[in-house]
Amino acid sequence: WERMGALEKEIRVEVARQREMKWIDMFNNWDKWIKHRFQKVKLRCRKGIPSSLRAKAWQLLSNSQELLEANKGKFEELEREQGEAKWLDIIEKDLHRQFPFHEMFAARGGHGQQDLYRILKAYTIYRPDEGYCQAQAPVAAVLLMHMPAELFGASVQICEKYLPGYYSAGLEAIQLDGEIFFSLLRRTCPMAYRHLKKFKIDPILYMTEWFMCIFSRTLPWACVLRVWDMFFCEGVKIVFRVGLVLLKQMLGSVDKLRELQGMYETMERLRNISPDSIREDILVQEQITPYYTFSHCK
Repeated sequence: WERMGALEKEIRVEVARQREMKWIDMFNNWDKWIKHRFQKVKLRCRKGIPSSLRAKAWQLLSNSQELLEANKGKFEELEREQGEAKWLDIIEKDLHRQFPFHEMFAARGGHGQQDLYRILKAYTIYRPDEGYCQAQAPVAAVLLMHMPAELFGASVQICEKYLPGYYSAGLEAIQLDGEIFFSLLRRTCPMAYRHLKKFKIDPILYMTEWFMCIFSRTLPWACVLRVWDMFFCEGVKIVFRVGLVLLKQMLGSVDKLRELQGMYETMERLRNISPDSIREDILVQEQITPYYTFSHCK
């Protein structure tokens, strides 16, 4: 048994090494892969980007590396500016709420919280018309777990390219996408749709945190990383698809709905998703099935 276990471990290491080599080859010829073999890039993102190469892959997929090269010194310039006191106060109060059990952010005033403050402050100066939105903090924290604050472009790209308008005052973009999401739910899982409609549960009540935080405060960590890998490659449609899978998993059968006799019970279920109920392989496989089409809305 020990020999078999050692052999299995050796095989896993070898497979991981091969995957890393494939990604390194893509990095070395990135433009060619994106222009001519994008379907293969997408497939590899769906399988999960090797953790050792995730930061580089996210930057290339989001074009944030190109954005940084075109704006060299911009982050340092933003850091030197004062910033609006009202935003800085709110940011300071939010720092300790972001992944408090993660070693990076556990210590008040530690390096992780300092870097989080730097990146959030920089964005309020970069986009004074938008200011600061609390949902930006967990998103920036996930990025900081993979790359330094100076690689500010990934945060900018999420706010401007992937989820434009999501972090603006009024939440008009998320409300509009909530309507689209609910109409898609009606087609993909009528049972969940009827249940939510029956108890007048508006999509914005549960999907706001899902979408604006890109599931970073909702799913088990392994699932979060897989979702982000696909999100950086394929865009906001991944957020829609994952949301539909979650509702199907939680509200898509008579047995599951039997436990949810009202609005309160349903909202509790949607806000506190049990890690045991969401498996990484099921989440990925379900959300890429052909019947989830988004060409008409995104």
